[in-house]
Amino acid sequence: MAKPEELVFAPLGGVGEIGMNLSIYGLGNRQQRAWLAIDLGVSFGDEEHLPGIDLIMPDVSFLEKERKNLMGLVLTHAHEDHFGAIIDLWPKLKCPIYATQFSAALFEAKCAAERNAPKIPVTVVPSGGRVDIGPFNVEFIPVAHSIPESHALAIHTEVGTVLHTGDWKIDPTPIIGRPTDEKRLRELGDAGLLALIGDSTNAVRDGRSPSEAEVASSITELVKAAKGRVAVTTFASNVARLKAVAIAAKAADREVVVVGRAMERVVQVARETGYLDGVQSFRSAEVYGHLPQDKVLALCTGSQGEPRAALARIANDDHPEITLNRGDSVIFSSRTIPGNEKAVGAIINGLVLQGVEVITDRDQLVHVSGHPRRDELRDMIAWTRPQLLIPVHGEALHLNEHAKLARAAGVPRVLVCRNGDLVKLGPGDPGIIGQVPAGRLYKDGTILEDSKSRAVGERRRMAFSGCAFVAIAMTEQGELADDPAVELVGIPEKNKAGEPFDDLVFDAVVSTVEGLPKARRRDPDALAESVRRAVRSVINEHWGKKPPCLVHVLTV
Repeated sequence: MAKPEELVFAPLGGVGEIGMNLSIYGLGNRQQRAWLAIDLGVSFGDEEHLPGIDLIMPDVSFLEKERKNLMGLVLTHAHEDHFGAIIDLWPKLKCPIYATQFSAALFEAKCAAERNAPKIPVTVVPSGGRVDIGPFNVEFIPVAHSIPESHALAIHTEVGTVLHTGDWKIDPTPIIGRPTDEKRLRELGDAGLLALIGDSTNAVRDGRSPSEAEVASSITELVKAAKGRVAVTTFASNVARLKAVAIAAKAADREVVVVGRAMERVVQVARETGYLDGVQSFRSAEVYGHLPQDKVLALCTGSQGEPRAALARIANDDHPEITLNRGDSVIFSSRTIPGNEKAVGAIINGLVLQGVEVITDRDQLVHVSGHPRRDELRDMIAWTRPQLLIPVHGEALHLNEHAKLARAAGVPRVLVCRNGDLVKLGPGDPGIIGQVPAGRLYKDGTILEDSKSRAVGERRRMAFSGCAFVAIAMTEQGELADDPAVELVGIPEKNKAGEPFDDLVFDAVVSTVEGLPKARRRDPDALAESVRRAVRSVINEHWGKKPPCLVHVLTV
């Protein structure tokens, strides 16, 4: 390959949105570049706008075309929005994967739990270690976050060094794992940092994020004060929070019962990797009912309102092993992700109706974010002194606020980009020099669909206005062979005047067929289109909505 001329960066997901993170770095000339991918995550479907869609993933068509030049995929940490798309998308890329021990172990457990998951090898890199991946030398710098072994990545190249922060915060007492490595970050700044590609999630929040140790203390006091049963729900991957809950349970002489498969999986991996050393053994859900009410603490999945998770079933009083009653307490040790408010609210209401006391971060210090607030962002800039800062991992407001903060902090160049922008980092003046394909893929059951999928659009329309089905049997002479069959789904039974919609549609179909010239009646496509238009028109006249209409014409 020709001597590298420039270092470029392109976000393919995670910029202008929260989740679905995928960033790529290219080194070379405009004819050929070696590529390095960072993270490959998901975001979650919204039933209102994307009915039936479980997961949303970044479009990797550009990397598929560049597969021979894709040197590897590096994981900053093992949250779903950073590694949740690998099982589905790695077969399109088949590149080496690099991660530290906990991330690799959690990924292995995730693969083992998924039916027909491909065998995906992962190269384990030590925390704080370095690895050569093609022309890139990647250094894993420990940072505090809400999962063990989160790392900023220092990407060392001939053109210069880039710091890709991943998700991070400054927490001197993180309960589990190492604090953010200020010393190493300052050293990068002293050596000269070309660019900082930085987390913007909390760029709108002043001050600093509280420490995990403060949350642990608060949870301990709440559990000790509780009289009845206690349930705690949090992100399963937040091992520091799981340990804090275990410490609180021990202080209150309670047994910890783990409820939910995702929680069980993370607990197992955390024990295997040493992150729960010294923490008492947890019990399985079957023993919950045999323990005295003041001696049990249930650690549950479902903090985001997931309908199949443990807490939703408890709130609906249909969990086979876990029940809560008046006088019991539930602690939501989590923040509701935007878009999940209705689902979480439904669970809280279900618990309150059962007489359960619900405690959230609005009431007590039971959760802290794993992302940096504005003072922490200023610290990162002061330590590393980048020549260029690009805000990522946030919606438009977050990116804009991070950019304004960086300019005020004296960063020489600040550039806000979007998914698909190809950004030259160096040498010379940085800037957007082109575009690469970027988009979304939908996980629809077991199928990956393009975001322009007809099925998703049709499903959304049907959710809004139902659907009409019409079957017509015609003779070869262009006459009705029998009465048309009409079926209306999701459409009111009667109009304002009390007339059945079935009758209105039936009459519209018959009058349309009989009003057409015989030549059009003998053309199944033309007949179907005329009937479709007539049915939608009559329903709109009496209801104010135009549902999809499917017409099947059979010649007998």
